Amino acid sequence: MDTILFDLDGTLLPMDMDAFMHAYFSELCKKCAPAGYEPRRLVDAVLAGLDAMQTNDGEATNEERFMAAASKIVGDRISQDKPLFRDFYLNEFSRVKGAVEPTPLASKCIKALKKKGYQLVLATNAVFPKEATLARIEWAGLNKNDFVLITTYEDFHYAKPNLGYYEQILDRIGRNATDCMMVGNDVREDMCVRELGMDTFLVTDCLINKDKVDISQFKHGSLAEFYEYIQSLPEAGKR
Repeated sequence: MDTILFDLDGTLLPMDMDAFMHAYFSELCKKCAPAGYEPRRLVDAVLAGLDAMQTNDGEATNEERFMAAASKIVGDRISQDKPLFRDFYLNEFSRVKGAVEPTPLASKCIKALKKKGYQLVLATNAVFPKEATLARIEWAGLNKNDFVLITTYEDFHYAKPNLGYYEQILDRIGRNATDCMMVGNDVREDMCVRELGMDTFLVTDCLINKDKVDISQFKHGSLAEFYEYIQSLPEAGKR
């Protein structure tokens, strides 16, 4: 094993997902209202886009699927207004940071793994634009350059829990599933990769377990416990 895949939201960046989404939609609607976007319709458009990305069959990028679904609700103008949304993620999106709870443990885990020679992938669900993902990496106190791959909606064709998402990662980094471990907080979205033969660690601080699965079947524990687990790992490639 020489590669660790990390989820971001709720794993390296602790958060209450409901509080995060509430703050996100609030700021997005305030930003877009002067441009003529009615708040309720904009929220519906974003949610439709999310649904479309999560059912993506690989024929288009997640961004293309998002835009196609959202445009059915707010019109084709949403594609033309990409500069408006990019400006939001570069500016007003920073106000959503109040809904997250960064921990120094995230950086400690990254540094400990890099010291042992592991290559790292930021396997956050590819449903956000690059700017939004880079912002959240920064909120977590991390450096984008620590990751050999960061998944975003512009260049991925699947979303979690579709195994195609993980297969696309493996293809991009030239690794087999057995070379890797996935670390995440969502049982359905992150632990599913075991079906490919990948090892996993379930971080329980912000656990999402919608199907009420028995988590005793997974390696699991808090992020602090994962940090301790890192100490027991051999140098990369030696197991």
